[in-house]
Amino acid sequence: MVTFLLVLTLLAISVGAEDGLNINITILENATAQGAVCLDGSPPAYYLDKGFDSGLSNWIIMLDGGGWCSTIIECQNRSSSIVGSSTKMKNQSMFGGILHNTPQQNPDFYNWNRVRVGYCDGSSFTGDVQEVDPENKLFYRGARIFKAVMEDLWIKGMQNAKNAILTGSSAGGLATILNCDKFKSFFPDDVKVKCVANAGFFINAKTIFGTSYIQEMYHKVVTLHGSAKNLPPSCASAMEPSLCFFSAACYSICSDSTFYY
Repeated sequence: MVTFLLVLTLLAISVGAEDGLNINITILENATAQGAVCLDGSPPAYYLDKGFDSGLSNWIIMLDGGGWCSTIIECQNRSSSIVGSSTKMKNQSMFGGILHNTPQQNPDFYNWNRVRVGYCDGSSFTGDVQEVDPENKLFYRGARIFKAVMEDLWIKGMQNAKNAILTGSSAGGLATILNCDKFKSFFPDDVKVKCVANAGFFINAKTIFGTSYIQEMYHKVVTLHGSAKNLPPSCASAMEPSLCFFSAACYSICSDSTFYY
């Protein structure tokens, strides 16, 4: 059983520049062969600082956040930015907080394998549309990106994991929830797998004008990105798929997961 620890706060993931740890980017050029690409067609990317000593067999993977795109225009705008193209991502990422490599900054995970996954699809790593419109040349392949990154990390040592944590904040927190069962499926039953979603709990409420803006926006995201088939089956089969973006909606029916507040 996958356990979600939904928390309102998480240890800071950034610290002052003088204390930061700069990690080089890894571009997954070979992922393009399986169609795992960012909105603009560039290959996905992540940052990895390898574990050491007692943490060599432990992994913590953080999914970046950055909202969503629900229309072609929004996705086109994202495709020329850090949240839509790996060509716009920094060559180095500063690792702080739960990604730092010192016990002073990060007493629990400092010697684990620590990964930060770039977010460049706009669907919380759920999209998968094979066709590419020749006019806008946008790729909706978030689910393929998640799979490609995990497979690459598997080869780089995650196959030997004893403990594994998937985490993220905001859109990355939602991605943590929606991809947790997939993440767990990579590992044997004897591996301890946890998912920690930070600020990934979004409320299905009307605006002050009485409109259902966020519900309508999520519906557009799921439709545009072809996300329905990549959402937790226990949720997507029981309700309109875009409602699965609201964690509370599937709380009582998502049998594969237990939620703690």
